[in-house]
Amino acid sequence: QAHLVESGGGLVQPGGSLRLSCAASGFTFSNYFMNWYRQAPGKEREWVASITTAGNTTNYAESVKGRFTISRDNGKNTLFLQMNNVKPNDTAAYICNARWRLRRYWGQGTQVTVSS
Repeated sequence: QAHLVESGGGLVQPGGSLRLSCAASGFTFSNYFMNWYRQAPGKEREWVASITTAGNTTNYAESVKGRFTISRDNGKNTLFLQMNNVKPNDTAAYICNARWRLRRYWGQGTQVTVSS
């Protein structure tokens, strides 16, 4: 069965950096378009970034553009999100998502808290 496990979250100060990882198993990772989403308490889930199957094309929400970088290592079945210059509004549970045709898989999320 498909399994996505995020890691790397934690407490970070404004202006700091974190790198999140999402380890995938149980499906052909290299065939899947990948996304990061985030959700803060009381707010709607927000799309953060996407990456194509080979990692050649990336897209970002305006709120994170220039600060976050999505990447993937298909040989290790792992998705990454490099978060730089984090802001308090980045505080959320970060969730990875895999898409292939009509298939959708979601992880459980890793908490990122940006606070001084």
